[in-house]
Amino acid sequence: MQWAISRRAQQLTSSAIREILKVTERPEVISFAGGLPSPASFPVAAMEAATARVFADNPAAALQYAATEGYLPLREFIAKRHNVGVERVLITTGSQQALDLIAKVLIDPGSKVLVETPSYLGALQAFSLFEPEFTSIPTDDKGLQPEALTAELTAGARFLYALPNFQNPTGRRLPLERRQALVARAREFGVLLVEDDPYGELSYTGDQLPTLLSMNPDGVIYMGSFSKILAPGLRLGFVIAPPELHFKLCQAKQASDLHTPTFTQRVAYETVRDGLLDRHIPTIRELYGKQCRVMLDALARHMPEGVSWNQPEGGMFIWLQLPQGLGLDSMAILEEAVKRNVAYVPGAPFYASNPQRNTLRLAFVTVPPERIEQGVAILGKLFREAIASAPQARAA
Repeated sequence: MQWAISRRAQQLTSSAIREILKVTERPEVISFAGGLPSPASFPVAAMEAATARVFADNPAAALQYAATEGYLPLREFIAKRHNVGVERVLITTGSQQALDLIAKVLIDPGSKVLVETPSYLGALQAFSLFEPEFTSIPTDDKGLQPEALTAELTAGARFLYALPNFQNPTGRRLPLERRQALVARAREFGVLLVEDDPYGELSYTGDQLPTLLSMNPDGVIYMGSFSKILAPGLRLGFVIAPPELHFKLCQAKQASDLHTPTFTQRVAYETVRDGLLDRHIPTIRELYGKQCRVMLDALARHMPEGVSWNQPEGGMFIWLQLPQGLGLDSMAILEEAVKRNVAYVPGAPFYASNPQRNTLRLAFVTVPPERIEQGVAILGKLFREAIASAPQARAA
């Protein structure tokens, strides 16, 4: 039988990360690839007790259809934490659905969408399905450069997508003065900001910078998630949007899945309602901070000269750059790395345009310290060999 595939479906591509994760299912592979929260951070006992309470208190309601906007007590909980009205909060089935809904509501074919360089691969995938024209905003080791936003560059842009806190993939956090400048420029040029913030509470020291939402509530769509602070298996995210956009996002969600599962929303609320997050998040910060220091120490010991990396203040990722000017491609090197039982994510897929192929992302939170040391040592040896065998290096 001949299948007629839509033009949109023909444009679909597989996630580079998901394809790599298939390889990492082998137990012998040391995987720095998946951006997965550590299972050690899951509050299993608290969630087990919460599940029992949900079934004991009102099992019929927990297993029934519910409102598209989400479970009201959970929405009120989110609204209070972000100092907004509950009418702005929409519960989504993971923050990936939030990206999809935002794209459906705001992007037409050919629409200009502004993104960081590099940016979150999952967002680029979600947006690409609706055929935008991406415009990449310059960045440096501190993140997005607000001064790059000009009247010409922002003209006609539907929105600017940004991850100010411990960005995926780079782990960078946007400094306060740049946040202020970004909000000011966005307001000046009439650009809507989409703030994706799954990692904001994962500062290793516990310090937090103000959200873009708090600086400009009417000019920001804010996305949050319970995946990194409770458990990703709940598939719970949320969007905080200005009222007119909130309404359209709700309509798009009705056409997508009616509502996020009632049961998981109620379990999540029962888990967090008594202040658990204030007790639990510091343990995640401590765990991830230790893991990060282990990897940074290992990189300092094993990486060859010319390889550079950042020093994250929070989150789950380290961004590594191989020497420039040698024609090194982390995607090509990955094949040999997997043969040596180590995996990472090449940097190129995170770029909307002009990818820097000498970059890669390392995730460290799910790998035991001794395996981090072993894996980084293998990568250091591999990168040293790649540098030595590069045509430009041999010519020199």
